[in-house]
Amino acid sequence: MENDKLSTLRHSVSHIMAQAIKHLYPDARFAIGPAISTGFYYDLDMQHKLSVDDFASIEAEMAAIIKQDLKFEKAEISKQEALKLMSDQPYKIELIENLPDSEKIYTYTQGDFIDLCAGPHVERTGGIGAFKLMSVAGAYWRGDEKNKMLQRIYGTAFETKKELDAYLEQLEEAKKRDHRKLGTELELFALFNEGLGFPFFLPNGIVIRNELEKFWREEHVKHDYQEIRTPVMLDENLWRQSGHWEHYKDNMYFSAVDEKSFALKPMNCPGSILIYKLRPRSYRELPLRLAELGLVHRHENSGNLHGLMRVRCFTQDDAHIFMAEHQTKDELIKVIDLVERIYSVFGFEYNIELSTKPEDSMGTDEQWEIATNGLKEALKAKNLNFKINEGDGAFYGPKIDFHLKDSLNRVWQCGTIQLDFQMPERFGLEYINNEGQKSIPVMIHRAIFGSVERFVGILTEHFAGDFPLWLAPVQVSVIPVSEKQFAYSQEVENQLKTAGIRAKVDLSNEKLGKKLRESITKRIPYSLVLGEREQSSQTLTVRNKKTKKQQSMDITEFIETCKKEIDSKVIEASIGA
Repeated sequence: MENDKLSTLRHSVSHIMAQAIKHLYPDARFAIGPAISTGFYYDLDMQHKLSVDDFASIEAEMAAIIKQDLKFEKAEISKQEALKLMSDQPYKIELIENLPDSEKIYTYTQGDFIDLCAGPHVERTGGIGAFKLMSVAGAYWRGDEKNKMLQRIYGTAFETKKELDAYLEQLEEAKKRDHRKLGTELELFALFNEGLGFPFFLPNGIVIRNELEKFWREEHVKHDYQEIRTPVMLDENLWRQSGHWEHYKDNMYFSAVDEKSFALKPMNCPGSILIYKLRPRSYRELPLRLAELGLVHRHENSGNLHGLMRVRCFTQDDAHIFMAEHQTKDELIKVIDLVERIYSVFGFEYNIELSTKPEDSMGTDEQWEIATNGLKEALKAKNLNFKINEGDGAFYGPKIDFHLKDSLNRVWQCGTIQLDFQMPERFGLEYINNEGQKSIPVMIHRAIFGSVERFVGILTEHFAGDFPLWLAPVQVSVIPVSEKQFAYSQEVENQLKTAGIRAKVDLSNEKLGKKLRESITKRIPYSLVLGEREQSSQTLTVRNKKTKKQQSMDITEFIETCKKEIDSKVIEASIGA
């Protein structure tokens, strides 16, 4: 949620929307209507199937309610009073019946509409700023596909119309940047019904992935990680021992091999643990940093799938660090340093959350307190601001999450650092300490991209398909003005490729203008226009896609400048800037 004041405003508008719908459709039965990060929604059940065509009449009724300046009045009632009050609202009845008898129940009333709600709300409907209904979707009651499908109507609200208009403009820009749309246009990846949730990467997308993974490997070598590769499928008993069976099995896929049950790995950690256990370990080997670009599979309902952002298989840029407990703080700081280094290359700002012990967890309160304080100390040592996210840690340990802010100020949770005392114990991990005694190591689980696939999707939208030169699938388009320059253009293309620059010559019979437009459409950073003048002088006319500026250069100068830009991984193009 952006802030408590905005959350209160949006929650109030959700009640006003419900009141308006009740006026227009008296048979409506209401479920829940919370504020969310992008606005609010209300789940409801009624005969009329809502569509965007209904929004104008609902918004008009909402405006009339706001104009009445009705007071939001709070009241506390008993469970029996609540059941009687909501006797014609079956979803509210179910919610009430599931509450313990001792729990306080509150209602809010505005005019002729009353709803179960703990609040808070604005004082009066007249205090509402600007709002807009956005979309309608289906939603299973309580998120369970065994329950009835309800209608969910989404909206948003802001304190001023100016803020609302800015948000709507941002949404329009987001539509243009949608990675699914750009992924098709730029031939990055494909999605097929034959493999829902299992994306296919095309040649252009593979270039981006390979460059990201190359950068990832280079940075990890500098930070003393050793890369490993573990199997995609492992014995079910391993997942029972790790705790995933008890805490995560509903998200896993299973198969039988030689009459034994196996599971596709949802996480990479048990594989790293098996490698650690290959032989006795000494304190001199610690910290042991094992990094893996590991393919994992997780069950997702088809309705939740979304391009590269929500998939059923993805590559996690994992690492597992085994260390002595006294090394924890220093090692956490080093991981944070690596996270900062990698995010800075893409120009990302980020917010940090520290998530604490969930209800469904392993280990003692004392272990969790030690682990949580360890994460706090590392963040404080780096002078980083963070927010506590109560109860949202992994089942085996607390975690630090990095929420990246993209060029449209949208937030994406990517990196995570988790401190784990549980799995080393469960797997009997040991090392010989400096006194010759057996000790149990502590373990860090961490990822930076989070999911390589999802990170590609985020970058596609962040850069609107205009990838920096080092990531661009085709870095240079070579465009001859006429057939007379075909041979020279091919010679230039060959020199660029020899220098390690991804170049492509356009030998079509199209006119120069169309060739340039094609290069722009494909988001190619530089176009080289080669006509008679360039051929005779053995030069290039270099056009910068972003700035549209042109300048004349010789091939050697252009190659050297490109290589510097690629090696430095700058976001803005250096030629013609």
